[in-house]
Amino acid sequence: MSTGTLNISEIFHSIQGESSFAGWPCAFIRLAGCGHGCISCDTSYAESDARIIDIEEIIRQAVAFRAPFIEVTGGEPLLQPAVYPLMERLCDLGHTVLLETGGFLSVAGVDPRVHKIIDIKAPSSGVCDKNNPANIQLALDADPACRQKFEFKMVLGSRSDYEWAKSLLFEHRLTDSFTIMMGVMFGKLEPQELAGWILNDRLSVRMQLQLHKYIWPPDMRGV
Repeated sequence: MSTGTLNISEIFHSIQGESSFAGWPCAFIRLAGCGHGCISCDTSYAESDARIIDIEEIIRQAVAFRAPFIEVTGGEPLLQPAVYPLMERLCDLGHTVLLETGGFLSVAGVDPRVHKIIDIKAPSSGVCDKNNPANIQLALDADPACRQKFEFKMVLGSRSDYEWAKSLLFEHRLTDSFTIMMGVMFGKLEPQELAGWILNDRLSVRMQLQLHKYIWPPDMRGV
């Protein structure tokens, strides 16, 4: 039995909007707090609007949705130490657990059973210099079975972002071993532009759209 509490912004049931799991029903546990100041952040409300909840109650609420996946997200979920026993407990209970992290903090301490969706922030995010390169190296050093539990997500706002991302992918040969999700900042870059660049360059990435922003109003919470 896990003990401890977490500062929670919201727990909700929705369609997974991003990552290689996009389109699946998913229970989301959004932790509060981040402080990294991404220009394109669409969950800034998670900085202050929160409540303290016991881990077992968090699990009870998330499991009640009976979704095939449970995602721990934020904010920046790895800021709160109790998130690690939360994810471990969910895995122990037999759930498929996803972690979506901003990529600022190391994922080294995350339970290896958790599927890690790691952002790589592009220059137009304003926080590109805060990317944690140790996460890339950690994924590269993992054995083949564990590599399947890593994927990287890049959200781009311009052609220069795309060129930067492409160089990074080539430098580390990330597309050889990992699923790379590449999408657009909603309202900043048109999807067809990014699709054209990917096709022209024969880039081995998976394009994504933020599905929840097309299904519901883009500023709607709890989706």
